[in-house]
Amino acid sequence: MAVISDNTRGAMLMAAAMTAYTVNDAFLKLLEGELPLFQALFLRGIGTVLGLLLLARFMGQLRFDLSRRNWILIAIRTLAEAIAAYFFLSALFNMDIANLSAILQSLPLTVTLAGALFLGEAVGWRRMVAILVGFCGVLLIVKPGSDGFTIYSLYALGAVACVTVRDLTARRMTADVPTLLVSAMAALGVLFFAGIGAALSDWAPVTPRSMLLIAGATLCIMMGYVCSVAAMRAGEIGFVAPFRYTSLIVALILGYAVFGTFPDLLTLFGAAIVVATGLFTIWRELKTRHDLRVAARSSAGARD
Repeated sequence: MAVISDNTRGAMLMAAAMTAYTVNDAFLKLLEGELPLFQALFLRGIGTVLGLLLLARFMGQLRFDLSRRNWILIAIRTLAEAIAAYFFLSALFNMDIANLSAILQSLPLTVTLAGALFLGEAVGWRRMVAILVGFCGVLLIVKPGSDGFTIYSLYALGAVACVTVRDLTARRMTADVPTLLVSAMAALGVLFFAGIGAALSDWAPVTPRSMLLIAGATLCIMMGYVCSVAAMRAGEIGFVAPFRYTSLIVALILGYAVFGTFPDLLTLFGAAIVVATGLFTIWRELKTRHDLRVAARSSAGARD
């Protein structure tokens, strides 16, 4: 019986996570016109919060003895998560799922650029050029000034900006902050703000079909989270991270098979540019880290 390597297991888990996240998006998009945005987000949030809290308790990560600085970062991350959820679902309810997924593939580029601008992280000229080229790919997807450009294209970009803030705050937390606790707090924040929005808006009747879709979305987002955490622990980040782009492939398939839509050639070309530059950015970052480790070991050896 063949033994699966850690990297292969990590890649499979990451692909499963991205598939689950994208299927969750499809479940929610199927609710378009059936349930209001805040109502759908609130109902899904109930199951997500309960699931994450139970999982955190089971894994011993439900602890609150954190520093004031970490709690501030968790609060900022939670707020960014809630705003991102609003922007993302507003765009999802009004855009093709594949087009929205293509825009979200720019996240590795925005996180790298924001890390350089706000955290002082080193970014060489090669990665900076890749980021600029990648943003040109995003413009091809969004198509500003064309008939296909809507306010929801800006909502998608707003979601990218908020997720970038979310990821940057996560980088600033200390290593002892439990991952599941952070995620549970974020889900609780989304539930809180969705509850306010739902209380201030009219509710639609919850049919058996909509309940099944909500249940499917909840299970998928839970599965996505668990698999993504397991993926990063199972394999090397340089091998596992590129499999995040599985979500774009799944979104293209679901968009065509479920919703009968498929991006035009210009959007596909833009998506290809974004993915290529994102992969290059990940590779350059890993190479830079490797070179720094080699230099540090050489320096230590010279001192000895």
